[in-house]
Amino acid sequence: MESMEKSVDTEGVRQIPSLNDTGRMQDIGEESRRATELEHRMSFKQGLKLYPKALGWSSFFSLGIIMASFDPQLLGSLYATPAFQKDFGILFNGGYIITASWQTALGMGNPLGQIVGALLAGYPLEWYGRKKTFGVSVIGTSAFIFNQFFARSLPVLLVGELIGGLILGMYVTIAPTYASEVVPIALRGHLTAFINLCFVIGQLLANGVIAETSQLNNHWAYSAPFALQWLWPAIILLGLPFAPESPWWLVRKQRYEDAETSLNRLSSSSVNNKLTLAIMIETDRLEYEMETGTAYLDCFKKVNLRRTEISIGVFVIQALSGIYLINYATLFFQLAGLDTRQSFDMSVGLLAVGFVGTCIAWCLLSVWGRRRIYNIGLALMTVVMFAIGFLDLAPDYLNKKGDIWAECILMMIWNLLFNISVGPICYTFISEVSATKLRTKTIAIATATQAVFAIGMTVGIPYMINPDQGNWRGKMGFFFGGLSVVSLVWCWYRIPETQGRTYEELNLMFERKVKTRAFKNYKVV
Repeated sequence: MESMEKSVDTEGVRQIPSLNDTGRMQDIGEESRRATELEHRMSFKQGLKLYPKALGWSSFFSLGIIMASFDPQLLGSLYATPAFQKDFGILFNGGYIITASWQTALGMGNPLGQIVGALLAGYPLEWYGRKKTFGVSVIGTSAFIFNQFFARSLPVLLVGELIGGLILGMYVTIAPTYASEVVPIALRGHLTAFINLCFVIGQLLANGVIAETSQLNNHWAYSAPFALQWLWPAIILLGLPFAPESPWWLVRKQRYEDAETSLNRLSSSSVNNKLTLAIMIETDRLEYEMETGTAYLDCFKKVNLRRTEISIGVFVIQALSGIYLINYATLFFQLAGLDTRQSFDMSVGLLAVGFVGTCIAWCLLSVWGRRRIYNIGLALMTVVMFAIGFLDLAPDYLNKKGDIWAECILMMIWNLLFNISVGPICYTFISEVSATKLRTKTIAIATATQAVFAIGMTVGIPYMINPDQGNWRGKMGFFFGGLSVVSLVWCWYRIPETQGRTYEELNLMFERKVKTRAFKNYKVV
């Protein structure tokens, strides 16, 4: 890859030709083919060396995901915080609890926000670009935190969660879109998978903070964690003016000189980005000829429907397999039989394991690809969920500490497997299978659909898990295990292997209706 600059003549692609100029477009097509060959030959280490700035800016845009995951995890942990229970809850069996109905209402903020926020994000992302949309969203986040910080009643807190959730939902569309558009093939899977790590970091920080502040007996037990959320907007707003815009967005706006400038800012000086620009123009031209479209309805046209289905499916499976149970991890551990301190410590450990899992996924991505990691991981998660369910059937369960600890440890193993497979690989898939013209809208639709299922889980889990309702405890493993079996069957027949493919190649493969299991070895001519 170090010889990339030697592979292009000095004339390069200085003036981008019109799509109507056949001769010049043939030149662009040749440059595109040469760029594709170079991308295929690039190793992960070479990618790190040539694109360190792209790595940094992609990670920077993913900071929004930390905010998006911190808030719901914080809220779920507060349900087990004594000061929060006392100030916002009701008396039950000599103690205080937050009722299932209020847990459901408060938990609606994030999934409802993902539905509305993700779909709304598709418009400004295309009109104004990734950078401006991200900046306005961060400013909005800063404002809604005031509502949470000063809330002293559940209705006021509910308003803050609902309004804030609208903005937080936008980050789930912004981050994978930007990450997939600023790095080469060699880094694309790792940077999109990094989004899952940001989810874990947000959850880990929330549980870590609550593990300490939960010992306080006044409002600072929950006000301090809310205030901590202002840290991320401050960091982002300081760095955002220096961030480069997505070159793919600039190409679609026919701002070719700006796109090349952006590419130069994202790569090292040894990279000749005229070739990279050529492949972007060629891909954009191909999608124009395929009538890919740019509207939400175009995602459901025959040429795009399969891609939209895959994006929705891999994202929805996160909810179906049980990830929203993690938001109630502290409460789950309490109801399983651990004391308050042990429950908070286990929750922190649970998320630390998730962090390790995503790092393992980075190593596996270069060896196994996407499809194998996703399917094997989901299969193992299904087995663990059923094991949790069967453990809870043990006679006199609450008096058997060994069974209680075994159930909690299995929950940690499940989370490790999720963050190796279904968690991070989902964001890689939704970024790679979507057409470049429809990427923001396809990701938005997938995010919104997943959020619909999340609402179902947000409504159902409190009633399944709360002691004044279903009190299922570990029997929830049967529920999520059963849903995982159905999901696994769909995955086997519908998820293709996208590793090592340029967006142009993926366009051609989907247009030619290549069978799912033929994707891996298919030769694009």
